Amino acid sequence: MESYESDEILERARKFHRHICPFLALGIRASGVAMEEMGVGRLGEDESIGEDVLAIVECNNCFADGVQVATGCTFGNNALIYHDLGKNALILVRRGDWEGVRVYIDAEKVTKKYFPKEAEELFKKVVTRREGDEEDRKLLSQLWEEIGYKMLEIPKEDFKIEKVKVVKIDQAPIFESVRCSSCGELAMKTRVIIDEEPYCLKCAKRSYRAVVGEGIVEVDSWG
Repeated sequence: MESYESDEILERARKFHRHICPFLALGIRASGVAMEEMGVGRLGEDESIGEDVLAIVECNNCFADGVQVATGCTFGNNALIYHDLGKNALILVRRGDWEGVRVYIDAEKVTKKYFPKEAEELFKKVVTRREGDEEDRKLLSQLWEEIGYKMLEIPKEDFKIEKVKVVKIDQAPIFESVRCSSCGELAMKTRVIIDEEPYCLKCAKRSYRAVVGEGIVEVDSWG
């Protein structure tokens, strides 16, 4: 396991997420709390290959990016799992005994306690209503970064922390790839429609699931 320094992790997260914001930092802080409770560090090479520790996030916003950078559990190394619940929370669990820790932060409470009124109003103007100009965006970015660093220091008492038992999650299987008879591209066998000839979902004009801003949705591949 790698060592954990929150300031260093936040700078790594800036490069990954492309900016610093409060909930990116809260994802890092929540991860630090969970790792401390579990007695583990950031995934190293061996742990990432073996999927020894899993992070389960309950949102697909800035918080989730903080979790990925802080824990080393990512979508691509199959150690990050997404539950479409819309909550700023994560579960960190060790494969084997499946005993884990869930850490949740209440957005409304943390905003009232730590965010200056100016930052709240600017966020509504620039992000919620899409009305801000370049000056507004620059000021929000500055305020967001200042608050982000403060979020790294908020006490554990601001989080809801609970021990949980997670149902066993199998390691990611390796599926055979099949070549679509229409587009000629390889696709995972489980995502191919095989009638007389194999077709990828897009060429078969079948719907598929996608993760977008609102969560998991059904997408018409031909639309």
